[in-house]
Amino acid sequence: MTTNNGPLAGVRIADLTTVVMGPLATRMLADMGADVIRVEGPRGDIIRDYEPMRSPKMSAFSMNLNRNKRSIVLDLKGDDQRATLFDLIATCDVFVTNMRRSALERLGLDEAGVREARPDIIYCVANGYGSDGPKADHAAYDDVIQSVSGLASMFEWTGGEPRLVPSIYADKITGVHIAFAIASALYGRAQTGEGVSIEVPMAETMAAFNLIEHLSGHTFEPPHGGFSYNRIRTPNRRPRQTTDGWIVILPYSEDNWDQFWTFGGRPDLKQDERFETRAKRVVHADTLYSLMGELVAQKSTTEWLEFCVANSIPVSEVVDLEHIGSEPHFEAVGLIRDDEHPTEGAYHYVRDPIRLDGESADLRRHAPRLGADTEDVLAELRELSGQSDGGDQAPSAT
Repeated sequence: MTTNNGPLAGVRIADLTTVVMGPLATRMLADMGADVIRVEGPRGDIIRDYEPMRSPKMSAFSMNLNRNKRSIVLDLKGDDQRATLFDLIATCDVFVTNMRRSALERLGLDEAGVREARPDIIYCVANGYGSDGPKADHAAYDDVIQSVSGLASMFEWTGGEPRLVPSIYADKITGVHIAFAIASALYGRAQTGEGVSIEVPMAETMAAFNLIEHLSGHTFEPPHGGFSYNRIRTPNRRPRQTTDGWIVILPYSEDNWDQFWTFGGRPDLKQDERFETRAKRVVHADTLYSLMGELVAQKSTTEWLEFCVANSIPVSEVVDLEHIGSEPHFEAVGLIRDDEHPTEGAYHYVRDPIRLDGESADLRRHAPRLGADTEDVLAELRELSGQSDGGDQAPSAT
C-alpha cells in the first residue's frame, strides 16, 4: 500500500452517504488523503449486500467504493447513538449525506443542527432533485435520473427507443461533482475560515451535463440554429466493422480527412464540397459516417490502426470491458492492481487514475468490514473530548 497521504491529508469527513453516488464521491476524497469515516446503520449500506461477495457485507461493490475509509456503526434511532454522531461531527471538516431532507430534519441533521456541533463545517447534501423544485423530496435512483435528465431520450436520435446507458452513469457523474464541490469548499474555507452549504442535485447535474453540447443553437434567443449537436445525433456515428474486427476512427482536421480518403481508396472525396470544412462535415455527418463505414469495411483492423497511428488520426479497436486489464495501454500503466485484503483474500482494484508528482494517491487502507473501526473512532472521540473539556470546539484539520 502507498505511503502517499495525498493533498487532503488532515481533512476529516463524516460520511453518511449510501449506494453509489455519495460513496464514490467520498472514495475520491479518501483517495486524495482525507480521513473518511463512513457512518452506517447496524445492517450496513444496502450496497454491501449485492452479490458477488466472499463474506457477508463485503460485496464487490463495497470493496470498490469503501477503500481508504473507516467504518463505524451507529443506530441513529437511539438518542445516545445520535449524540455520538454529533460528537463525531464536531471533529470533522465535512459532513456529506444523500439522505432525503425530511429524514435529515427528523434526525436533527439539517444544516442548523449540524452547525450547532461544528459551526464552520462544510455541509453537503446530494439528493435526486434541487430543494426549490416540486420534486425536492422525491426518491430518485440512477435509472430515474437518466430518464428525467434527457439522457434516455437520446437513443431515439439514433433510430431506437428510449434506453438506459448500461452503466450507473448518473450516480457516477454526480459523485464526481460532489467531490469537486467539497474540495472547492475546503479551499474556500481555508481562505475565509467559514463553512459553506453545498447542494448537489442529481437531476440538475445530469441535465446540465447533457446540455453542454446539445443546447447548441438554442443557446441564443431567438434560437440561432437547431437543438443538439448534429455530429452526435447520427445513427452512423458508431464503431465500424473491419474485415476482422471492430474499430472507431475519428479523422478531425482537413489533412486527416484527405489522408483517410486516399488510404480508403476514394481520393475523389477530397474535393467533395459536402466535406471540405468542419462545419460542412457536421451538417452532412450522416452521409460522412456512412461512407466511412463502407471504406473501413474493406481493410483489416491492423491496417487501419497502423495507418491512423502513422498519421496522428485518433483511433482505437473496440475493447471488451471485461478484458480491459489486458489491453496493452491499461496493462502498461497498471490501471488494475492486485492486493491481499486482510479478511477477503486476494483481490483486484482499479487505482485512482490521477497521479500527483508521478504517484497514484490511492490505496492506504483496504475497504473495511462493517463497523470495523467503531471502537477506534469512539476512542478518538473520547480523547478529543478530554482535550477540550472546557467546551472548546475540536481542532480543525484545515
